[in-house]
Amino acid sequence: MNDLEKPLKALANRRRIAILRLLKKSRGERGESVADIAAGIHLSFKATSRHLAILAAADIVEREQRRLYVFYRIRETAPAVARAVIKLF
Repeated sequence: MNDLEKPLKALANRRRIAILRLLKKSRGERGESVADIAAGIHLSFKATSRHLAILAAADIVEREQRRLYVFYRIRETAPAVARAVIKLF
């Protein structure tokens, strides 16, 4: 996959866009837990985890495990195309 295709495919879903909107609003140092993201976008924990895995594979979000919890935040080094789309929110 070329440099544009992977992030654009990851961004081509309304649930993943909702996740990124939520993460952009939070902008906390630690990020948001999967449970908080799931509650914020009204989606199951399992489905939210799958969407987050796709965003992480495209290097758009980064993941940090702390004990039993996983926190996500938008990567500062996300692909340029992803950063451009996120700025539109």
